[in-house]
Amino acid sequence: MKLEHIDTPAALIDIPRMQKNIARMQGHMNALGVAFRPHVKTTKCIDVVRAQIAAGARGITVSTIKEAEAFFAAGVSDILYAVSIAPSKLPRALALRRQGCDLKLVVDNPTAAAAIAAFADQHGESFEVWIEVDTDGHRSGITPEQDTLLEVGRILHENGVKVGGVMTHAGSSYELHTPEALAALAEQERAGCVRAAQRLRDAGIPCPAVSVGSTPTALAAEQLDGVTEVRAGVYVFFDLVMHNVGVCSLEDIALSVLATVIGHQADKGWAILDAGWMAMSRDRGTSKQSHDFGYGQPCLLNGTPLGGFVVSGANQEHGILSSSEDGAPVDDIAQRFPIGMKLRILPNHACATGAQFPEYHAVSADGRSIEWRRFQGW
Repeated sequence: MKLEHIDTPAALIDIPRMQKNIARMQGHMNALGVAFRPHVKTTKCIDVVRAQIAAGARGITVSTIKEAEAFFAAGVSDILYAVSIAPSKLPRALALRRQGCDLKLVVDNPTAAAAIAAFADQHGESFEVWIEVDTDGHRSGITPEQDTLLEVGRILHENGVKVGGVMTHAGSSYELHTPEALAALAEQERAGCVRAAQRLRDAGIPCPAVSVGSTPTALAAEQLDGVTEVRAGVYVFFDLVMHNVGVCSLEDIALSVLATVIGHQADKGWAILDAGWMAMSRDRGTSKQSHDFGYGQPCLLNGTPLGGFVVSGANQEHGILSSSEDGAPVDDIAQRFPIGMKLRILPNHACATGAQFPEYHAVSADGRSIEWRRFQGW
């Protein structure tokens, strides 16, 4: 199907851009001598993951049990569930392991560790659990020097639960925008996670895996001594936040939303699109960065960015395209963007925008597209 014939709004994947992004990340990991375990929460799409595995990825990272179930059913067995597990989800994790899924769980507190140990003993199951480490104060995890790290390790190890490794995510990298700052955080992430693993080993607790990763730090890392694998997700599509961080260009962004011009407010210099926040998402991640892209950057159908314009506002089903310069109305807005014209809108946050759609239209170099299904739910 050609783009002109796709109903809007629709999520588009530019296949050549996606393949280039996959090759870039995998090549960097190969050069650094570490395994790469992509985070599939961005795409939740088996077609994308198959391309990542074909390029050399080893296993996947998921953020929901539903993702683990769906990707295991599609043939992927090496899965890290990289969210500290709620004890109520342990029966689903058990079912996956008993079906042959090499599912690895994550904890960052003694209570959850004890719950896993008790559940494993009750059901005669040997779980593999990784401990989440906080290396930048961004979210969850145990800092490398906390006593809690060894407490969690002992609860697991002494109750017959395998401590498979430690993992961390330098999410604060999204707040940076220079190569020097990104490289420094990548080293902080690496050193902190390696230190946590060494403390566990010194305490007699095996810790084979040392897993780090975010898209910016993965691409900025200069050396990964002591690390066994890297995780990253949004790199496969990139987005406007990543553009502002400085790890991609607009021409690298592989996800866009196809939208149609449906009206005008000429006195305000607005063109009205049929893609509001239900299509673009409410994510306004670029509003705190050096360049605010509103709800997205409009492009022509061939992917060329329309400089000087932005999706400045969004209602549920209506998007507002206007000048990106405050107080600069576009007198010929109706002539520039006639009713029925289709545009591609680059998103602020690929994960959030992708989540608005049940499928992608994957577009090849010749402009034709096919549907790729997307997993939904928890």
